[in-house]
Amino acid sequence: MSATSSRLSLMFANVAHSYSHIFMLLYPTVVLALDQVFILSYGELIGLAFPGFVLFGAGALPAGWLGDRWSQSGMIAVFFIGTGVAAIATGFAVTPWQIGLGLAAIGLFASIYHPVGMAWLVRNAVNRGKALGVNGMFGGIGVASAALIAGVLTEMAGWRVAFILPGVISVVTGVAFVALIRKGQVSEASADRAPVPEPARGDRIRGIAVLAVTILCAGMIFQSLSVALPKVFDLRLGSITQGTVIGAGGMVTMVYLFGSLAQVIGGHLADRYPLKTVYITSYVALVPVMFLATLASELPMLLAAVAVVMLNVGSLPAENSLMALYAPARWRGTAFGAKFAISLGISALGVPLVALVYELSGGFAWLFIILGLFAVAVVAVAAFLPAGRAAPVTQPSGGRSPAE
Repeated sequence: MSATSSRLSLMFANVAHSYSHIFMLLYPTVVLALDQVFILSYGELIGLAFPGFVLFGAGALPAGWLGDRWSQSGMIAVFFIGTGVAAIATGFAVTPWQIGLGLAAIGLFASIYHPVGMAWLVRNAVNRGKALGVNGMFGGIGVASAALIAGVLTEMAGWRVAFILPGVISVVTGVAFVALIRKGQVSEASADRAPVPEPARGDRIRGIAVLAVTILCAGMIFQSLSVALPKVFDLRLGSITQGTVIGAGGMVTMVYLFGSLAQVIGGHLADRYPLKTVYITSYVALVPVMFLATLASELPMLLAAVAVVMLNVGSLPAENSLMALYAPARWRGTAFGAKFAISLGISALGVPLVALVYELSGGFAWLFIILGLFAVAVVAVAAFLPAGRAAPVTQPSGGRSPAE
């Protein structure tokens, strides 16, 4: 594989990561304006997103398998074009069930990225922690910008444009990517650019078993927060948001921008310290902050949200490095598919959890208590990970890392 192909692969992997989160998180902000369009409660409207979030995770396993057996770059092309077309279709929906169907289609196509894109990234990267940190930053930017994009487009041009315009951009990106593949400027790698020694079989089984539990708990935290924060800020940051969709979306954007920075820091730490230590420490620090957010409002709530998101997503480079370490290279896409089927599929239960907590209590105090308990579970279970250090950092001969 040429250095140019590797750099282009990493670039498109990063862009695709942003897109995957943008499309999945347009609706939680758009929904703030839909109670004026449909005579439904917030709980009923946000519930329309549940099938899409389930498919976002459930589709990960078959997508990862196809990436291993067919083509990783080909699957990324399907991701760009399919997600864009699904978003455009959602923008033309005229009934709530059509919106739900469109969101389900977005979730299905968006499910391709994480299992395929992560395996593709690891194969092309030299410094895994750094590459995963940068990639995580792009994902964080996607999470951050989704609320702002949705808020601005909804306020200025209507909720339909909030889906249609991003959809068109994704299709155009996909067409450009296919053109690069056909010209041979992006090609498949047959082996890792920076292979590392594989762990013992017993450690591999133990590591995967422990991660299956911690990934579920961490995924519940991420999914619940990403869905709930626009409404949390709408309720608790009144003097800051001024009660507008743009105000709430803008605050969510700021929070997740800090989160994207945390992933770069987390990637740096994952390259230099034991992965187990980095992973557990993030959640040890998260527990008290989550409980402090229970009843906070205005500036304290905003600061607590920044800390919670930074600690939650800042652990991802270590988590993904652990998964890449314990998964056999030839089945890495399938392994990441299983990971994201758990973290994005089963943890899609965070969507009805948010709706249920809000409908029963009229707020989100109990949600933060529940998520704090999930963080406690991560710490307790991750303690059983095999002891081991981060994979050694290897520089390519005669050139810079493609992650740089």
